[in-house]
Amino acid sequence: MSRMVKVATLNLIPEGACRVVEVEGTKIALFNYQARLYAIANACLHEGGPLGDGEVYGSRVVCPLHGWEYDFTTGCSVDDPAMRLRQYAVTVAGDDVMLEI
Repeated sequence: MSRMVKVATLNLIPEGACRVVEVEGTKIALFNYQARLYAIANACLHEGGPLGDGEVYGSRVVCPLHGWEYDFTTGCSVDDPAMRLRQYAVTVAGDDVMLEI
């Protein structure tokens, strides 16, 4: 059964930025893009690189280890859309950022 967990406040994730949070031992990368928040698993599917440390441009993030790119709005690999990261539903309540876990 899923539940909502507060993971941050809006002011910690400015437009165009990423913030990594940890929920129950799982690292999740939060992105603020065009005034909307997106959340994906923080580990690259290639070798587990920390996506939250990668370069962000537009709706994409580049893994800092080997350059794999993902569209964080869909969780899909740019090169192979069949490869998909886990996504988390994000809700904003006031200034609180909540994830469905």
